[in-house]
Amino acid sequence: MPRDAQRGAVHHGLWVRAGASLRPYWIRESPLRPGFLRGAQCSAVFFIYKQSAMTAQRNLIIYGENIRALKYLLEERGLKGKVDLIYTDPPFATNITFTVTDGRSSTISSSSHGSVAYTDNILGDDFVSYIRERLLLMKELLSEKGSIYLHTDYKIGHYLKVMMDSVFGIENFRNDITRIKCNPKNFKRLGYGNIKDMILFYTKSKNAIWHEPKIPYEEADLERLFPKTDKDGRRYTTVPIHAPGESNNPQKFRGMLPPKGRHWRTDVRIMEEWDDQGLIEWSAKGNPRKKIFADERDGKRAQDVWTDYKDPMYPVYPTEKNIGFIDLIVKTSSDPGSIVLDAFCGSGTTLESAARNGRRWIGIDKSPMAIEITRKRMEALGKEENLSGQGTEFIDLTE
Repeated sequence: MPRDAQRGAVHHGLWVRAGASLRPYWIRESPLRPGFLRGAQCSAVFFIYKQSAMTAQRNLIIYGENIRALKYLLEERGLKGKVDLIYTDPPFATNITFTVTDGRSSTISSSSHGSVAYTDNILGDDFVSYIRERLLLMKELLSEKGSIYLHTDYKIGHYLKVMMDSVFGIENFRNDITRIKCNPKNFKRLGYGNIKDMILFYTKSKNAIWHEPKIPYEEADLERLFPKTDKDGRRYTTVPIHAPGESNNPQKFRGMLPPKGRHWRTDVRIMEEWDDQGLIEWSAKGNPRKKIFADERDGKRAQDVWTDYKDPMYPVYPTEKNIGFIDLIVKTSSDPGSIVLDAFCGSGTTLESAARNGRRWIGIDKSPMAIEITRKRMEALGKEENLSGQGTEFIDLTE
């Protein structure tokens, strides 16, 4: 291996692996496309942004059919039981060809008006079997503390739910999350307007990684939950400092015992400190309550209906999702340094979220357009000063 590579001195070049050798290959502005890779007869390409050591765990972009890629990760990369989080957004069995025309994505029934991004033409039982075959491999990759989120819609999602119960165990089903995807529609049809899709959330076991999911308060939440304002304009509410149940030897707080049938929630010395700090509010009748300030809370707990993550207005790739809810998933169900996998990575939104949140990532797609968009996205991301990363390896499994 070249010494410069060992020292991590390469920033804007790429390394081409041809057989057992590793040699530098320099490019300028020309895009790297799968056809170029096959012409170079290489099996892997490393993008090195500010890598500290070539031995560090690299992130992976894999070009090829994902069932082959998943087997590759298990058999050749030794990643069985190593992936902590899978979020994936497979086709929805729509029988639609998705295209991009003049940089704008669209859905049409014919590919004659643009470049084909992908074709979603596996339907019915064949589609459920297609997804199941891949989920079985994903389950092998998941760690015992791992989770999987499968994005789907109301037409096929219920069939996938029954199938996923058999793959992961109904006891490991956690949520059917509703995501509001668009504004209300006024189409005339027999049926209510569809503005939602669904995300099926399963864990590998009961010991899954879980960080309480919080989302910011809305103004209406603040007014309802924190109705009071102090002299500095800080919103707050108050809560009792006593709870049901008597103690055998109650202590006095500021000369008073807790009400009959109740006990102090915490040690009297702590309550005295609160009072000294102005954190106890006394009512006109002398009833003490603890102040809780809105700006000291980290938001409200996320529920299973997500209303703030509509699809991008101008996606660069068909069916591109809002990175906001993927951030929520990544932060909730993985740790810093965890491996995050997306087996239908599309434009690379999951990979960007993982990178920005300090996770390692693996993206797989068989669409040349998806791979090119993802490559550019992650290459640009890797050059940001705050995201030096560990380097990205491109694997071409189409040979």
